[in-house]
Amino acid sequence: MAGAALLALAVAGGAGGCDAAKEAAGDLVSSATSAVASAAQEKMDQIKDGVNATGDLSAGPTSVDGDRTVATVTAANPLDRTADYAVLITFRDGGGNFLDTVLLTLDGVPSGAAKSGTARSNRTLDGATTAEITRALRH
Repeated sequence: MAGAALLALAVAGGAGGCDAAKEAAGDLVSSATSAVASAAQEKMDQIKDGVNATGDLSAGPTSVDGDRTVATVTAANPLDRTADYAVLITFRDGGGNFLDTVLLTLDGVPSGAAKSGTARSNRTLDGATTAEITRALRH
């Protein structure tokens, strides 16, 4: 599939269609991003006995680290036992449009305590971005 998209990109570029080439490249990135989001969702679906825990989590502001966008995600465990978390984080642009999704795991969060981790985008994201907790499971 990527080969077909690259071929379309090459043909569009060869025809002098810079806009068509940009569109083909955008389609390729969009397809890849959708595949990554789908894979992250599948990983979440594999967790057995997980409990919705979005209220236990928060995402900090985004920043750039090298060529990736990052955000600190913190889980505050309200239980009287240690818990593990699986968290889907969605990066969005200033208009609220989907840019990327990543899966972050925070293992061994102590009872009544908090633990943080870094959500890192799968690709370079341009412009202002936000990170939001899309789904979180405590298990």
